[in-house]
Amino acid sequence: MADDGAPAGAGAVGEPASAPAPGGGPSTLDQEKRRTTAIEDLASQTSPRPFTPSPFSRKSSSLGLDDYFAGPRDIQKHSKWPLFMQMHGSILPKMILPLIAVACWATLFTTLNELKVAKLGISSILLTVLGFVVGLGLSFRSSTAYERYAEGRRYWAQLILTTQNLGRIYWVHAKMREGEEGKKDLLAKLTALNLLTAFAVSLKHKLRFEPYTCYEDISSLVSHLDTFAQAATRDDIDGATKTRQAPGLIKSVGEYLGISFAASNPRKAIKKAGRPLGNLPLEILSYLAGFTDELVTNGQLPIAIHQTLAYNNIATLNDVLTGTERVLNTPLPIAYSIAIAQITWVYILVLPFQLLPTLYWITIPGTVVAAYIILGILFIGREIENPFGQDVNDLPLELYCAQIASELDIIASRPKRKNGEWVESLDNRVLWPLSNSGWQIWMLREEERIREALVAKVEANFALKKGQEDAGPEPHAHHIVSEKPKGNDIV
Repeated sequence: MADDGAPAGAGAVGEPASAPAPGGGPSTLDQEKRRTTAIEDLASQTSPRPFTPSPFSRKSSSLGLDDYFAGPRDIQKHSKWPLFMQMHGSILPKMILPLIAVACWATLFTTLNELKVAKLGISSILLTVLGFVVGLGLSFRSSTAYERYAEGRRYWAQLILTTQNLGRIYWVHAKMREGEEGKKDLLAKLTALNLLTAFAVSLKHKLRFEPYTCYEDISSLVSHLDTFAQAATRDDIDGATKTRQAPGLIKSVGEYLGISFAASNPRKAIKKAGRPLGNLPLEILSYLAGFTDELVTNGQLPIAIHQTLAYNNIATLNDVLTGTERVLNTPLPIAYSIAIAQITWVYILVLPFQLLPTLYWITIPGTVVAAYIILGILFIGREIENPFGQDVNDLPLELYCAQIASELDIIASRPKRKNGEWVESLDNRVLWPLSNSGWQIWMLREEERIREALVAKVEANFALKKGQEDAGPEPHAHHIVSEKPKGNDIV
């Protein structure tokens, strides 16, 4: 009796499809479906699944209207427009209405003055006095706002470094047990790496006042955890889903133009919650601490320095959590913000009266230009004050989360290597560029010869550098000094 065909999983993933059997074997389409399913089954859970958009990236890969006016800006995209002509990321849209109001104000009083209805010009001495005060206030506003922006970026850089360190400790330094326990250890390590990604993604949502776990980039990473946010999402799925809805067209346009009445309260979802939302990043740290405790208890992390590094890096993640919350919840005192805004607007509104005696009708464009410069600095400080939001100029937190997920995938893509697998290789040119000989060749030589070659390498590099300085740069030249054989030595 003839076979019905090979089992579905018999072939290796990626092998060419075999021709269908004449007697009714699997078709090419069925084989393609099986191959796709096999690849999906092998996909890493810490990064996007194949053939689907990345959950850590912007929804749209093209720069559409919604993507153009929303943020944060995708720093991987490149614009060929000159910098002064670029609108994506510019503060100009939020200044359109204020500049129109300033133009109308200047036009009104310039017309009254030039038509001799009233003499409105005043001495320009106020330009000097008020200009110094306004400049001081704007400088303070900008410097404090950028300091918060830079501090937020430092915390996320520290987060990326710490997740790499913890990922390496869990994957490389934690020992694997034998047999079935080894398979459990492998899956446990992958779960821990997922939690590192989950910590970063949950921190992003927390800093944006998105307390639930229904978002695409976090739901699959924490669905197995018992957390307050997970319980709140499960019990109030309708309320959690509403937080993902995009604002209407009128509201979006109002926010883009900087109309304060169109801006929503970012903490609205937290205030409307019907049950405790907890602190998801902090709860994930508790799971990571428990995982580390079990590694130490089971003897899988026996070296003391590795234990210390693991606990210190968990503490560093906690420091990142509290530090970013401090940046978010400690803005410039409201008294400073109000005073600087009022002083700036008083200066702009008085400006036409000081320009009228010398500029006449040119007072109108002169006031608008001056208002553009002054208000631009004021609005930039206001926009970057919270670096974790979704304005165009805010930090690209999605990109940082995607970087963490990708780098943890890279760490997990190879098992711990024994030194002999990569040190004792013919391609290991241990004294390159002095010699092209591989590791096995140098093993055949005396230790004294190796140490002499090390001294010769320093001398050769020094001579090569001096020669390049004398002859000038040769950017496309690659100098390799091949060692000449002596006696019966093998090169």
